[in-house]
Amino acid sequence: MNTSYQKALKAERLKLKRSPVWLAFFALPVISAFFGTMNYRMNLAVLQSEWYSLWSQHSLFLCYFFMPALLGTYCSYLWRLEHTHHNWNSFLTAPIPLLSLYLGKLTQAIWMAVLGNLWIFLLFYVCGKFVDIQSPFPSAAAEWFLCGVIGAVVICSVQLLLSLIIRSFAVPIGIALLGGILGLMITNKDHGLDYPYSIYCLGMRANNPDMTVDVLTLVINSLGYIIIFAALSVLYLHRKEISAG
Repeated sequence: MNTSYQKALKAERLKLKRSPVWLAFFALPVISAFFGTMNYRMNLAVLQSEWYSLWSQHSLFLCYFFMPALLGTYCSYLWRLEHTHHNWNSFLTAPIPLLSLYLGKLTQAIWMAVLGNLWIFLLFYVCGKFVDIQSPFPSAAAEWFLCGVIGAVVICSVQLLLSLIIRSFAVPIGIALLGGILGLMITNKDHGLDYPYSIYCLGMRANNPDMTVDVLTLVINSLGYIIIFAALSVLYLHRKEISAG
């Protein structure tokens, strides 16, 4: 399986080389960081917690709106080739186990989650220096980053299943955006850890850096969601393979 997995992963990496998805992934966090920083500067009389206040402005729209939609876009792109030009038969009859084919896509999504979060926190640090924040960079940001990556992978596991089943490129992205909006409502009712689209926001402490989160529960729930949606995706692929045969 190791060799077949490496082949699948290499194929996914080649597919995404020079992809237009990269432009959106780098540009939208910049837009969010710009407006968050401007809002912070215009409200310094109220926002006096420096890094924590800046993060509250950076993370609100990014975590609940932009990032779910971006992850949805990326996952739709990962299945786009299979959904066009009758490529399903080629995909399903490839001499590679379906589990390896799926894990190749999931690994790419995980890589994007890590890279996306690194970019977000780099922008956060640069913007903090730009507005002349003198206090040390918060050590809590390491936990926000790691929990955010886990939450982003949860969203990817959901979106990979949706984009696998739904042939439309745009519909799963719309579902991701709606999921992020609903996540804001569900988090406000204290059920965020039970809803896959809220876990990313809670992990990143979106709009509330002082929020207390049960990290162990977040990790356990996240792993549960990832395993469930990955298993459903592989099961669906097996059914597609049988019907294609």
